[in-house]
Amino acid sequence: MISKLRRFSCVKGNAYVSMLKRWFANGFTAFVLFQGGSLFYCILSLCVTDRLLQNQKGLIFVYKKVDTNLNFVQREKEVEKFWDDNNIFEKSIDSRKKGESYVFYDGPPTANGKPHIGHVLTRAIKDMIPRYRAMKGYQVPRKAGWDTHGLPVELEVEKMLGLDGKEQIEEYGLEPFIKKCKESVWKYKGMWEDFSGTVGFWADMEHPYVTYDNNFIESEWWALKQIYEKGLLYKGFKIVPYCPRCGTPLSSHEVAQGYKTVKERSAIVRFKLVDKDEYFLAWTTTPWTLPSNVALCVNPDETYCKVEAADGYTYILAEALLDTVLGKLATEDKPAYKVLETYKGKDLEYIEYEPLYECAGESAKKQGKKGHFVTCDSYVTMSDGTGIVHIAPAFGEDDSKVGKKYDLPFVQFVDGKGDMTAETPYAGMFVKDADPEVLKDLDKSGKLFAAPKFEHDYPHCWRCGSPLIYYARDTWFIKMTDVKDRLIANNDTINWIPESIGKGRFGDWLENVQDWGISRNRYWGTPLNIWQCECGHMESVGSRQDLYEKSGDERAKTIELHRPYIDDITMKCPDCGKTMHRVPEVIDCWFDSGAMPFAQHHYPFENKDLFEQQFPADFISEAVDQTRGWFYSLLAESTLLFNKAPYKNVIVLGHVQDENGQKMSKSKGNAVDPFDALNKYGADAIRWYFYINSAPWLPNRFHGKAVVEGQRKFMSTLWNTYAFFVLYANIDNFDATKYTLDYDKLPVMDKWLLSKLNTMVKTVDEDLGSYKIPEAARALQEFVDDMSNWYVRRSRERFWAKGMEQDKINAYMTLYTALVTVAKAAAPMIPFMTEDIYQNLVRSIDANAPESIHLCDYPKVNEAWIDKDLEANMEELLEIVVLGRACRNTANIKNRQPIGTMYVKAEKKMDKFYTDIIADELNVKEVKFADDVESFISYSFKPQLRTVGPKYGKLLNGIRTALSEIDGTAAMKELRDNGALVLDIDGNKVELAEEDLLIETAQTEGYVTETDGETSVVLDTNLTPELIQEGFVREIISKVQTMRKEAGFEVMDKIIVYAKDNDKIMDIMKANQDEIKREVLAENIILGEAEGYTKEWNINKEAVTLGVSKVQEEN
Repeated sequence: MISKLRRFSCVKGNAYVSMLKRWFANGFTAFVLFQGGSLFYCILSLCVTDRLLQNQKGLIFVYKKVDTNLNFVQREKEVEKFWDDNNIFEKSIDSRKKGESYVFYDGPPTANGKPHIGHVLTRAIKDMIPRYRAMKGYQVPRKAGWDTHGLPVELEVEKMLGLDGKEQIEEYGLEPFIKKCKESVWKYKGMWEDFSGTVGFWADMEHPYVTYDNNFIESEWWALKQIYEKGLLYKGFKIVPYCPRCGTPLSSHEVAQGYKTVKERSAIVRFKLVDKDEYFLAWTTTPWTLPSNVALCVNPDETYCKVEAADGYTYILAEALLDTVLGKLATEDKPAYKVLETYKGKDLEYIEYEPLYECAGESAKKQGKKGHFVTCDSYVTMSDGTGIVHIAPAFGEDDSKVGKKYDLPFVQFVDGKGDMTAETPYAGMFVKDADPEVLKDLDKSGKLFAAPKFEHDYPHCWRCGSPLIYYARDTWFIKMTDVKDRLIANNDTINWIPESIGKGRFGDWLENVQDWGISRNRYWGTPLNIWQCECGHMESVGSRQDLYEKSGDERAKTIELHRPYIDDITMKCPDCGKTMHRVPEVIDCWFDSGAMPFAQHHYPFENKDLFEQQFPADFISEAVDQTRGWFYSLLAESTLLFNKAPYKNVIVLGHVQDENGQKMSKSKGNAVDPFDALNKYGADAIRWYFYINSAPWLPNRFHGKAVVEGQRKFMSTLWNTYAFFVLYANIDNFDATKYTLDYDKLPVMDKWLLSKLNTMVKTVDEDLGSYKIPEAARALQEFVDDMSNWYVRRSRERFWAKGMEQDKINAYMTLYTALVTVAKAAAPMIPFMTEDIYQNLVRSIDANAPESIHLCDYPKVNEAWIDKDLEANMEELLEIVVLGRACRNTANIKNRQPIGTMYVKAEKKMDKFYTDIIADELNVKEVKFADDVESFISYSFKPQLRTVGPKYGKLLNGIRTALSEIDGTAAMKELRDNGALVLDIDGNKVELAEEDLLIETAQTEGYVTETDGETSVVLDTNLTPELIQEGFVREIISKVQTMRKEAGFEVMDKIIVYAKDNDKIMDIMKANQDEIKREVLAENIILGEAEGYTKEWNINKEAVTLGVSKVQEEN
């Protein structure tokens, strides 16, 4: 409601601007309060001016002057330095040692990648909740971490060294390569630390957990051995998502992060039946797999047809797809096809066809296995293709299952680099490059029926961006399918924000969980802790000591747990006595990040009590893509090892987009550099934008205009209200520690603000406690709006009064209490500005107060000060004022023109305190509450033909006549009271609801009405000569004040006012000269001439020339 009032704020006291500037030069801060895009300057009474002039010499200010420059960046740097110099973060933890623990886990970023704008969002959320909990009395340990293993690091080093692929890495040398990897991970460490400090993200960066640390790896080995001994770690030959560029498989949750929409050509291929001039039509989206074809597959329960097609061929394909596939063959003279026979898919099983490529037939013969016949499986669908799919067991999970079921030959004509092998006509070609060549050859040989373009989502390596292939190979897996029920049960204990992701996206992922392909055929990662003998015996090693005991090698106690060093340690096979070697794989780096709850403490080798105290986490937060990344790896490992969820609450964050809702990328040119944004807008402004803009899990459209608007609405308003207080408190030498806030002595306006303050604290506390971030931000913003744009505006004259009467003390103490309390309530969200305010308002006058606002307790609600009736009354008042402003706008009457009477109809009448405020705000002489304002409005009715016609038909003309003659006011009352208007038309009862009526309203001449719900306002716009003259006087005063400012006069300057060229204006000035002279500090008004600074004005359609000149003081 307050925000609606802003646009009605008038510019006042312009003549005082230069004086305020002069104060600033002398140590005071000029106060400028923004309202709705326009400025108004607080008017100071002459007694304040006199007091200021008397006190300027030797005045000691209670508070540091406040710079009203709204660029907060430099001030934030100063606050950051204060925190660092005084170890405030460390103290925030140490001071809560006796408090209950609230544990936050920080998902580790990769230190060899730069921060992006999305990291501002994640750090803003991950910092705010722990700050809030610390102020609530919890001890909140926050250990930073670094994700240091994996392909991103290897790719960075490859690029730096000019290497390309695994062969060149091994030629370069594994040991020097690993050393470069270890150096590379810290490439941007300093940038990340600066970034975190600038954002205000508090975490222990002096003692972070590092995933390549030997102790961290040893804890992972313990975990892997536990999993191995439970029979859940196994090696299997499976179809896995495989990156040919990186030469390693990926886990299913990694694949989920790399899908791209691509347009490619699929293939519908003719497979000729043996000894028949008939063809199966089969479909594939991966033509490069066709040289490895060994079977076709149909759905056993679907219907298939043999047809004679218009192109002369005889085809077999699914009945459901006949028109889709063959329809284009139709001509005007001939249908596309003629059905010859129908079958169930099961009838086609084992029918043989000729190999598409000789190489596949030869390979099948060498293996002594039968291939190239029709198989059946229910996974074949009728949604696209032909209802017949080609089978290449080496390149698809479904294909592999069918291959095992029918004991098909295993043909894999693709090598580990993703290149076609020598057996094929496409030797050395990368599989995706081979696609068009395969299509060309099939077309030449008459085997290609069609190659339709096909748009689909295809998996790409989330690290290097290369297309993945599904590829059969030996891979180590964790049997997550065995713990599926426990995963789901543990997930059900987590508070997901929003719930829809936990139950939907993440829950669905768990319902379809697959075994975790954990091994990687790479170099820089945690070595898989399995030693294997050629006889097949395997040992899992769970610690350095375990390795020493099994190997007898002293180096095991101190050796670095990375390749190639760890590969030098061997052990004797207890079964056959031969030498066992470590398997060459390293593990998925997602296992590293999922191990951080225990591995950061080197559990179970030390810190057992600390781990148990800090597990599970109370809170984590990351972006939505981590549902299949860190969120999953944490839950997976915690379920495997401890059978419980690793976190209690998780806020899922949406991605940050550009202002048009597009994904940010450097290639599009729409990426925002986070450092540029922070240097331009400041951390608090960007943090605030992310808190209030939308629910955290929704995409955020980030752009400067939105950040600045959020800053203006909240931060600037709060800052300027704070500046207002400091300005006047310094003038009055007001020290809040020397007074008390006596609630019983407070006037209604003060009690209203304190009620709103405590309602806000209660709301924000409850919202942050339940992770409702936008709701908490809105409650803060609304209160600051109320405090500034209503309380301060209505109370400012109390601050200008002479002396230090109780009413002035009440105003100071109420505003002081509100400012300090709202600063504490907002501290977790905008930590820099609130620290600045706290240091000046509290620490400057109370040396015993906590050293930082972030060492304070969160504000406690004083329920006794919450007066809901008072808040409701003030809200009603504000609604009336808004309606009154709307009436003035409708009547085109300026606010400076007094109005005689305003009538109000509301649910209840207000006492004089409220009506006086309404009268003052709307510049009306009298406010009257009326039971009915209908007399100011006339209503006319017509039937709504669309509804009345079908109901009453022949009675329509009678209804029309009756409505035209009805008492509109009485009819409207009946309609509102009863919900229907009842008429007697020629003895027939007619009931008309509101939807049956066309209702027109007209306002009584000389009155303007506005209604909102149960509240109506009527302004009497009939202006008497006295009111018109008073309006002229106010306009004249305003124009003279403007001219004082434009002429550069100081507030204390006495002036002479001139007027000429309009007798009416001059007569008004003469009749009201005492009031005009008093308001504009004029010693004289001279009519009929104009000197000094002159200007032509149009005052209420009266042209006049005014002049002002300064009275020269005598020496």
